[in-house]
Amino acid sequence: MKHQARIAGYRQLREQPLWKLLAADHAPELIGLLQTVLMDGERRLPSAVLHERLQRQLDALRADELSRELPRTAQAYLAHWLAQGWLERRLPEGAAEEEYELSRAATQAIRFIVGLRESSSSATESRLSLVIQQLVQLAGQTEADPELRLAALREERARIDAEIERVASGRVAALDGKRALERARDLIHLSDELAEDFHRVRDDFEQLNRQFRERIIDDEGARGDVLEQLFNGVDVIADSEAGRTFEAFWSLLNDTQQSSQLDQALDALLARGFARKLDRRERAFLRGLTGTLLERGGEVHTVMQHFARSLRGFVQSRGYLEQRRLNQVLKQAQGEALQLRDSLHATAATGYTQALSSSRLRSLSQWRLHDPRLTQVDGRVQAADAAEISLDSVGDLVAQSEIDVRSLRRDLHELLGQRPRLTIGDALQERPAIQGLGSVIGYLSLGTRHGMVIEGQMETVQWEGSDGAVRRARIPLVWFTLEKRNELV
Repeated sequence: MKHQARIAGYRQLREQPLWKLLAADHAPELIGLLQTVLMDGERRLPSAVLHERLQRQLDALRADELSRELPRTAQAYLAHWLAQGWLERRLPEGAAEEEYELSRAATQAIRFIVGLRESSSSATESRLSLVIQQLVQLAGQTEADPELRLAALREERARIDAEIERVASGRVAALDGKRALERARDLIHLSDELAEDFHRVRDDFEQLNRQFRERIIDDEGARGDVLEQLFNGVDVIADSEAGRTFEAFWSLLNDTQQSSQLDQALDALLARGFARKLDRRERAFLRGLTGTLLERGGEVHTVMQHFARSLRGFVQSRGYLEQRRLNQVLKQAQGEALQLRDSLHATAATGYTQALSSSRLRSLSQWRLHDPRLTQVDGRVQAADAAEISLDSVGDLVAQSEIDVRSLRRDLHELLGQRPRLTIGDALQERPAIQGLGSVIGYLSLGTRHGMVIEGQMETVQWEGSDGAVRRARIPLVWFTLEKRNELV
């Protein structure tokens, strides 16, 4: 029966992290702490910073007589929240310590509670207008009859011509402030949900990666469908439904024309009178929307590329064969154990003894491995490809050179006053590289501190040296955005 299936489904959901957080003994305090330290401000924090901030919040709660007692330390709560699935912990490449962020379940729980507290009328004119607009657009885009398409286009042209005549005669019907504010807040809510969707997309890619590996290991044949695709050079992550959907989104976000229209629309919106009625958090969200989408989208893009490389390496190194053999041995052992369960009990003597083995554990940092390349001399001279500069070498190059970073800061500050974002290649087109290669190195150094580095993407830049020769180099793609302009002063 339907109600029995629903009850069974709800019982399963009750064991999920989202429901457990809502039903926790100190749910109001826990949700408030998680929202304060990992949602209202920075969404990802290093371990030491999070410990310090959480302990400060716990001390403040214990000083409040109205709050219930929270007896654990910050470190104990973080370990508990990790075990419950409310936090996620990662070690970014090149980082010195782990970073924490809210899990998708915890984010959904917090949004649910915030929605109960800050609920507003959902039947707004702007939402109805958005639904009607999208339905009309979808109906037009899926219409295959040329006559009907032409009729709709002529009707749209007549409407636009009439609007042009009204505006030309001075009759401009602008949206009133109240309705504009309502639509702006609906768009902020929709954009905030869009930014949070990146977490779900990243989780989907992680699940896809696990599923592909399991299919490779569990396949008993010489080559399964996933193996066949990988051997043929197919990127199975990008070729999946989730991969194709994200690639379409990422391409649209990085489209120069679309991003320029988005930046111009945001600037125009924030300059309107009704925008002053938005609270400080809403205005800050709109001002940094482009950067937020680029940053979180770039993280997902990096994760997708990492999984694709990892799968190819897993197959090309033939490591899957060892995992497949281990899986077969485990299944065989389980099958034999099931056959013996009725004749041999778990506590019965087997007649065999085995010495308890142990090993000496040492930290990897205690090892000093010999690198034979240090004593190897290669006398061959090879023709070099186009120069490629990595971020790892930027710090050493800056330390060894006398680069006028102040003038580069001033150039970036002036250029960001003219456009909402730019790359190093854009800056070199607008400002001559007076310091030659030093200008490129200086811009890269500033980009690691004040810009947004897009992992896995390169940019070819060129500049004219003091000798008049044009030189080129491939460098990591770095975006400088308007919201960080003041950091360049």
